[in-house]
Amino acid sequence: MIHPVILSGGAGTRLWPMSRALYPKQLLSLVGQGTLLQQTVLRVAGRDGMAAPLVVGNEEHRFIIAEQLRESGVTPQMLLLEPVGRNTAPAAAAAALCLVEREPEALILVMPSDHSIDDMAAFRAAVERAASAAKAGFLVTFGIAPERAETGFGYIARGAPLDKNPGAFAIAGFVEKPDAENAERFVASGDYFWNSGIFLFPAALYLKELERRRPDIVAACRAAVAAAQTDADFTRLGKAEFTGCPAESIDYAVMEHTSHAAVVPVDMGWSDLGSWDALWEISDKDEAGNSVAGNVIAEGIRNCYLRSEAGMVAAIGVEDLVIVATDDAVMVAPRSRSQDVKQLVARLSEERRGEVDAHSTVHRPWGTYKGIHVGHRVQVKHIVVKPGGKLSLQMHHHRAEHWVVVQGTARIVRGNEEITLTEDQSTYIPLGTRHRLENPGKIPLHVIEVQSGSYLGEDDIVRFDDHYGRS
Repeated sequence: MIHPVILSGGAGTRLWPMSRALYPKQLLSLVGQGTLLQQTVLRVAGRDGMAAPLVVGNEEHRFIIAEQLRESGVTPQMLLLEPVGRNTAPAAAAAALCLVEREPEALILVMPSDHSIDDMAAFRAAVERAASAAKAGFLVTFGIAPERAETGFGYIARGAPLDKNPGAFAIAGFVEKPDAENAERFVASGDYFWNSGIFLFPAALYLKELERRRPDIVAACRAAVAAAQTDADFTRLGKAEFTGCPAESIDYAVMEHTSHAAVVPVDMGWSDLGSWDALWEISDKDEAGNSVAGNVIAEGIRNCYLRSEAGMVAAIGVEDLVIVATDDAVMVAPRSRSQDVKQLVARLSEERRGEVDAHSTVHRPWGTYKGIHVGHRVQVKHIVVKPGGKLSLQMHHHRAEHWVVVQGTARIVRGNEEITLTEDQSTYIPLGTRHRLENPGKIPLHVIEVQSGSYLGEDDIVRFDDHYGRS
């Protein structure tokens, strides 16, 4: 049985301002139907020979991941939560340790959750070839047939074909991102492939090879799995144990050092969506080479990627640009420098800019809230509570709140009383009063919240009870 292990802990900083720390690119709908995570899950869910997926995710994203899986109709065999990101080798090791306890011969198909694959038939055929090689004792990576001399990817050099495993080859070497001249040479040779970061291998063999090379990673992951706690639908790795684990990729920790490495070349319409330019490459374009999404008006532009998630973006006479607008940020860059967005995000982090972490619409397990206005001693939010959702029972030391119901039905705990409000009705929550907001109805509840007080930060919340297990 093949166990898909889907890695959903990345931040996707090169796709800022769409992708942010609290809502990264794998959780966004950027191309095709559904989010990138949903597309990844549906590639393998319900397929013959495939177990239910095991998803490794960041603890901060747990409710969003769970909701997107529910929307896709997929029940994972496990949602394994990392307290911190430690790259792919520890994430795959933790998943492998969980699986070999139940199935010592398990094969795991490790897939990033933020890639795009167009040719599903080619993907499935490659998985079959890789599974055959994995059963024969190989750690298999998928090599992408290069479409161009790309300097932004690592390359895998193909060696001799594997006996009794058609379509699989020994690996002659790994090459880090080459310069343009070497990239041209690699593509012309036909023996080099882009490194996809997708793997298929026996879980036990991966752990054995990882322990041989990096016993510290395996020891930390064993301890984290042993200390794991089940919380509702989630399995939380031990925080202290996993935080102490070194960060390393599967390639550096294992694949570049093992004698069991193999590659299965495949041409499956793959993209890692690692930059806005990469997204432009795979997007539908007009006759002038432009990819346009959202509220955009353009005249005389060529080879541009223009996207608006908020107001209008208007462009005249520009070429080879990326312009992306959200409701709180606009990013403009030459397409050729879209990889440098990561440096811009690093600067935003250094300057402690809030735009690096979250959108103005913030997702919570009960729904969303969006800041509308911030002023002196006043803040206004638009709160949307999904049917059945409820905020924690809480109080604030520094602020009072006014709630106005715009749509739906609100069940409200205010001190020792419980009240029900409908459209155009309101209530006042005095400072220091225990309160809770809940949607008992069948349609989303929309509330305008006006906060007033000396301090309006999100950390002024004392929770007494929470339906979702938050502290």
